[in-house]
Amino acid sequence: MAESESYPMNGGDGTYSYAKNSIYQRAVSNVAKDMVDEAIAEKLDVKSLTSNSNTLRIADLGCSVGPNTFITMQSVLEAVEKKYLSHGLASKVPEFQVFFNDHGTNDFNTLFASLPHDRKYFAAGVPGSFYGRLFPEFFLHFVHSSFALQWLSKLPEELLDKNSQAWNNKRIHYTSASEKVVNAYATQFTKDMKMFLNARAKEIVAGGMMVLLVPGCPDDIHHSQLSTALLFDFLGSKLMDMVNEGLVSEAQVDSFNLPVYFPSPMEMARLVEENGCFDIEIMELLDPRSNMNYAIDVHALIMHLRAGLEGIFTKHFGSEIVGEMFERTSQESAELSCLLDKSNKRNKLFVVLKHR
Repeated sequence: MAESESYPMNGGDGTYSYAKNSIYQRAVSNVAKDMVDEAIAEKLDVKSLTSNSNTLRIADLGCSVGPNTFITMQSVLEAVEKKYLSHGLASKVPEFQVFFNDHGTNDFNTLFASLPHDRKYFAAGVPGSFYGRLFPEFFLHFVHSSFALQWLSKLPEELLDKNSQAWNNKRIHYTSASEKVVNAYATQFTKDMKMFLNARAKEIVAGGMMVLLVPGCPDDIHHSQLSTALLFDFLGSKLMDMVNEGLVSEAQVDSFNLPVYFPSPMEMARLVEENGCFDIEIMELLDPRSNMNYAIDVHALIMHLRAGLEGIFTKHFGSEIVGEMFERTSQESAELSCLLDKSNKRNKLFVVLKHR
């Protein structure tokens, strides 16, 4: 098992819970749904996958607490079942087993309490970091991961070293930082992704498929143009306002950085090719707003951000400071909305890999 820091989303089903504030992740998954269905229909060789077993095993890595993971897993099952039926294999449709994975600190109680009663699969929880091995060799047939791989296994140590050129003072992310800071993040992502691919190369059967959905960055733009990066910068500016008012110490801000990285298609392709165990079937950037028939509600977006980040902020700054930070962010939603309107829209990296 790999050692990795844990950054769980807000559990439970309260006001600030991830379960009630993950609509934007769901919107991205909806944009990708037809592409996943098509990849399964055209690329997944169901005959060979289950030739020696009547069970098809699927894992969702970084599943959090639902309901998005249940919606996605049901969609994958339906696409696989449709593939069997389209090939005249109705009598060969396997039983399905779905493994829900996340760190041990994830709210698995909420996850399993909300499992769909009409599900057509056997469910199991697998606690642990996906940056290491989680399953036996050649065990899984299909792997899915959505909005999880952007979280680094740990923060690059040089960001907190005042003597390092990558010391990231007065900032909480690499958005507006020096290239040394950006490179430190990129180096850590490279290490993490290599571990992730090595582990999955051992766990997935030959011909098995992996679908990854990760907040990303186009090859031809600067990371400061990304909407999520702008959000992080905005949160950082609220913290610095509080430093100037004496509510937070500058040292507290200097010693905090968000362990999140947005890879480009070029970076991801290079790492997959270096691993050598997977063929890239699809790799492209999606615009999640293309499937939305409503305007983005900035207040809802801030709630979504809070559901995902409150835990890591609270651990460092305390709940009172974090509550104030998000309240100030909400009060300046008009300014934030203007920033987001100028951001790059094609910023979700969709990847389909097939095990050789």
